[in-house]
Amino acid sequence: MALVICRRFPGSFCGTPSRPALIKKLPGQTCKDCVLIAKKISAQTRMAATLKLKPLGHQAFYSPFVCNTTQSMACRHVGSSTRHWGQDPAGGSPCHPAKKVKNICSTSSSQGILATSNALRGLEFSKGSASKASTLQPGSSRTRRADEEDVEAFDSLECPRVFLQLRPEYQLHSYNRCETRQPLSVAEGELILHKVTVYQNDLQPQIIVEYFCKLSSLPVEQHPVLLSSSSFALLCQLSIKNIKLFDTPDLINILRAFVNLGISHSHSMLGVYETRFCHQVWEMSLDQLLLVADLWRYLGRKVPRFLKIFFSYLNLHWKELSLSQLIHLIYIIGESRQVPPDLMQKLESLILKYIDLINLEEIGAICLGFFKSSSSLSEFVMRKFGDLVCTDMHHLSSHALVNILKMFRFTHVDHVNFMKQFGEVAPQRIPSLGVQGVMHLTLACSALRILDEGVMNAVAASLPPRVAHCRSKDVAKILWSFGTLNYKPPNTEEFYSSLINEIHRKMPEFKQYPEHLLTCLLGLAFSEYFPVEFIDFALSPGFVRLAQESSKFELTKELCTLDGTVGIECPHYKGHRLSSHLQQEACEMLWNLARKDMNSKPEFLETLSLLETMLGGPQYVKHHMILPHTRSSDLEVQLDVNMKPLPFNREAIPTEDGAKLRLKHVGVSLTDDLLNQLLNGKARGHFQRQVESETGQQHIELEKKAAIPLGDTLCNGTDKSGTMERAGLYPQACMQAPQVKLAIQLTNKNQFCYGTRNLLGLHNMKRRQLVQLGYRVVELSHWEWLPLLKRTRLEKLAFLHEKVFTSAI
Repeated sequence: MALVICRRFPGSFCGTPSRPALIKKLPGQTCKDCVLIAKKISAQTRMAATLKLKPLGHQAFYSPFVCNTTQSMACRHVGSSTRHWGQDPAGGSPCHPAKKVKNICSTSSSQGILATSNALRGLEFSKGSASKASTLQPGSSRTRRADEEDVEAFDSLECPRVFLQLRPEYQLHSYNRCETRQPLSVAEGELILHKVTVYQNDLQPQIIVEYFCKLSSLPVEQHPVLLSSSSFALLCQLSIKNIKLFDTPDLINILRAFVNLGISHSHSMLGVYETRFCHQVWEMSLDQLLLVADLWRYLGRKVPRFLKIFFSYLNLHWKELSLSQLIHLIYIIGESRQVPPDLMQKLESLILKYIDLINLEEIGAICLGFFKSSSSLSEFVMRKFGDLVCTDMHHLSSHALVNILKMFRFTHVDHVNFMKQFGEVAPQRIPSLGVQGVMHLTLACSALRILDEGVMNAVAASLPPRVAHCRSKDVAKILWSFGTLNYKPPNTEEFYSSLINEIHRKMPEFKQYPEHLLTCLLGLAFSEYFPVEFIDFALSPGFVRLAQESSKFELTKELCTLDGTVGIECPHYKGHRLSSHLQQEACEMLWNLARKDMNSKPEFLETLSLLETMLGGPQYVKHHMILPHTRSSDLEVQLDVNMKPLPFNREAIPTEDGAKLRLKHVGVSLTDDLLNQLLNGKARGHFQRQVESETGQQHIELEKKAAIPLGDTLCNGTDKSGTMERAGLYPQACMQAPQVKLAIQLTNKNQFCYGTRNLLGLHNMKRRQLVQLGYRVVELSHWEWLPLLKRTRLEKLAFLHEKVFTSAI
């Protein structure tokens, strides 16, 4: 019986008191490293996933080759059944509101926590997830013992490979570290090394291969001793000398021995072996090629030359791939992160060929391979995958479920039934998922705009007790997801306090990955949290320079969004701000993108044209970015005290008209009499009633009235052109200050949570800031405006008239 202590660390958020330690008993665990292998049955095969628990406080390093013999693997069968979700106790006292914070906790950090964070940085999903990673046939018995598992432990090498245990065919072209080998005693190993030294000049190639294979069967604790011995180094030199004499099976056996012994992936002789395998590609079978690629993967060595030739071979022989070879190949492609796009298209056609034979775990492996190689799957394939998973999602491992969600996120395919079932399954699994798995689930929901309160609440309840296991990326993506979905869970203050405190503890890591800090702060800003200490740091010249120079991402837009938001929503903020040069550069970049995007949309162009017609000309409407940092543009209209449009858009006046204006009106003074004459002149007509029927007379009258500038008050004998000339020359005298400023927004479905009318975080924040600046937001919603575009011009003008002038009242 062991105790795992999860405690709140020093430092509070906006007055939140420190919390007492929370102690959770995990039966069956020890404080030392241990190995848990879960075997399950799918069809007629067994699957073993070896997961190694790592103690906190040490750098995460996994090597399957260097370990004590007392830790040797003992495969045991663990069935599983659906685990009932039990929420971990939150404990502690209630948190206080944390909006618009002026100071966030102490500047001190806990070295112990950073060490813990570093130790767990490589973990992705729960051991519990991986231990149930096979797809069982319907009706098979399943029992889980997740209470004995460390949910934060994840073997990033073994867990994604569990599908290889689902079919016997995989054994022909994959490496299995659990395979039994004839053990070799230490004395026998010493004898072999002695023979290498004595008979080095007389060793035949077959003997060299035999020695490698036998030495790889030494007890694991002897491997470091062997690898550091001069006799073994001599044997490696002899293998390099005779490498051209080895046939393909010999080369494969030597490479397998290297994997068994845990040869370092950076060992210089491996480059020689890669070159030799490159020469052998066209002489090898598909099984041999896949096995070699799998061995290189297990060694952790990137072999781009070998894979490039391998993929060239596959371009000619891809139709020969069996189902198991296809799935394994996709896994290898994902782990190598390299593949010709045309090959992936061919593999997708094979997926369709075998679609009815692929099991659920293999669907997860396919999705992960395509996702890691940044290769897209067609909407048809993704919907087919979604349909297959929906037939038995409860028997799908959490690891595979996360991988499938990654691909739905990547392809942006909205499979409603899949997400509905996901919402039923996920809350019970989240407590048994590692924080990285939780992050991926949450991020998928935000990317797909799916707001499932059950899932989000389970995430929010699960994270605070184990937030120390989060990497900087996990904190960033989770905050971004909640902010994007514009959702605050029931334990909002505890949830945000724990994550913001974690930002403080992980500042060294955030400095290494500046994009993650900006993601955190933007996600918090969407939710109206403004940790001033972090904002001041993020907008400092040093961090801005770091973000622009060291990050692989273009972060100017993120910096601009954060800076503009702080300028509006934190009026008392006195910290760093972006330089005017960088602000201008970002605004120009964002405006060019927004203008190009909107001008490519026919519905927007028609909206702009109709508004200009209705109000009297382009000078009454301005298409621009009222808030450039929000990355989208609006149509602005200004109304005077009489709710009549003002011709405020000077950019709509042609240059030649401006020249005529200066010549025509030079020396003319604007007197009080002239001003009264302008303000009290003949008022032009505007819409007085709603359209009730579509008679011919009403069409004519409405078109005539729509062509007359609303609110265009002129002196007798003065035309509209003259009015605008005066407005351009004397803007302050001829125009009243606007009484109402309207920001007209043409929305689309991507600005809302899926299937709802709830704005996403960025767009909700934009409206919030527009209101703070005195604007009234007029929404031309896609569910109203797009269907209306198919109707008559009269109806569209009437709709816009009502929207503009009703909103102004």
